Amino acid sequence: MSVDVRDPRLAMTRATHDRAAEHRVDEGWLATAWDSAEARVLVIARGKVHWTDPGADGTSPALTLVAPADAPDGERYFLGVDPAGTAHFAVAAEALPEDVDAQVGTLYTLGPVLGDRDAGLLVHAVGLENWHRTHTFCARCGKPTRPVSGGHVRRCTECAAEHFPRTDPAVIMLVVDRRDRALLGRQASWPEKRFSTLAGFVEPGESLRQAVAREVAEETGVRVAEVTYVDSQPWPFPSSLMLGFHATASDDRIQVDGTEIAEARWFTRDELRAAVAAGEIRLPGRISISRHLIELWFGERFPDSVTW
Repeated sequence: MSVDVRDPRLAMTRATHDRAAEHRVDEGWLATAWDSAEARVLVIARGKVHWTDPGADGTSPALTLVAPADAPDGERYFLGVDPAGTAHFAVAAEALPEDVDAQVGTLYTLGPVLGDRDAGLLVHAVGLENWHRTHTFCARCGKPTRPVSGGHVRRCTECAAEHFPRTDPAVIMLVVDRRDRALLGRQASWPEKRFSTLAGFVEPGESLRQAVAREVAEETGVRVAEVTYVDSQPWPFPSSLMLGFHATASDDRIQVDGTEIAEARWFTRDELRAAVAAGEIRLPGRISISRHLIELWFGERFPDSVTW
């Protein structure tokens, strides 16, 4: 029997903290919040963080959060306030402290298993750290920039130009044909058996529907007639927003480009079930919206053991 897999809580869309943007420009409030004994800090170093195993009660793995006084030197970003009113910050360090009794992980590995609060904090922190590390100089005059507004803006130290975190829109789509078969492809850079939905970046002056149709045609030669929005997901690797769609093809003729896509295949539900069970293909992990799009069409969840 099929199950309802429509779950809006995608792995990287879960969050419980209020970003409290009104406090970002209030230097006095930020200073007071940082000095508070209740404040908590997530130390992040090039995408890596500390975390601890679940407790005896079987709760989710948890991020290791420290008091401000215990945080290392580094750029400071205000993440927001949790439902209890506790202020949360991130500090971007050059390396994680070594004297911490915890494991090291990344968003890619921890995203699907953290609780809602920690998943939201980590996505936010990773996105900010990635942007800050690559925007240390002004695009207008070339001089150094510094973080302001709680880490959500960088201001040039010379011309005072303000630069804001970038988000690159990308479409990701599961295409089905008139026989309700799903189109999955393998990128040329991927190993054998790794299949997923098609995806690509939105180009300047292009609508989302146009981007879906163009990317599918460029990569597989398949023409798309109908496009339906499903959901979205931040993907800070380094700065994308994945916009998920289901699309209907007007024909089923495949001609891969051979550059981005090495092979593409149509699957009925029975064919996909059999290919996964036989180990002929592996599906994307649950952290990705691509898995969500596939399972919505398929009608039930695949076990995590069949992922990349």
